[in-house]
Amino acid sequence: MKTNPDNLQVLFEDNHILMVNKRAGDIVQGDKTGDMPLSDIAKIYLKNKYNKPGNVFLGVVHRIDRPTSGLVMFAKTSKALTRLNEMLKQKKIDKTYWAIVKNKPEKPAGTLIHYLKKNPRNNKTTVYDHPQSGAKKAVLHYKHIASSDNYHLLEINLETGRPHQIRAQLAKIGSPIKGDLKYGFPRSNPDGGISLHARRIKFRHPVKKELIEIEAALPETDIWQVFDHS
Repeated sequence: MKTNPDNLQVLFEDNHILMVNKRAGDIVQGDKTGDMPLSDIAKIYLKNKYNKPGNVFLGVVHRIDRPTSGLVMFAKTSKALTRLNEMLKQKKIDKTYWAIVKNKPEKPAGTLIHYLKKNPRNNKTTVYDHPQSGAKKAVLHYKHIASSDNYHLLEINLETGRPHQIRAQLAKIGSPIKGDLKYGFPRSNPDGGISLHARRIKFRHPVKKELIEIEAALPETDIWQVFDHS
């Protein structure tokens, strides 16, 4: 899947920050696939927009999985990157995700606490109910916010940021995300992505200190459009 810098969906931009709405299938940073990452596409966008000579600085503040869509934040200055990284560590950046699942959790809202260990060989996270050697504690809060004829929409707020955390923890309680073959959903989505969307982000601007709250539009696929007004 190729992204043209001209159709990059920019959600917010100032002198310090760039936020974009990532499509399912785009990769945030380069990996062994060799596919052009969103970070490089965003650099081309900035170079073209501002007619910049030479290299463009753009730091990746956080990543979301390749099959996931939604909000991704980049830093346009080293000062902003340093400060945003520190804010992430201090849990001063609130990120909200939406997930579509077939099986509604037993409770309409709750907190999931597990211990996660990622296997780099198969790029899959194993979930444990109790502490294990090498496993890291993972905490998320979810609530059911809508239902269609066949699926349910959950809103998720992360307290920790572990690899594949939402995907693995929801699968552990019997609610794998639609299209997520890796974590137990029986069928893939037509676009090869999964029905997990980084919906909102809220934080204090690292330089201006004003409150920023940005929402990423839902993908224009049939399943998401069912929930577009939730």
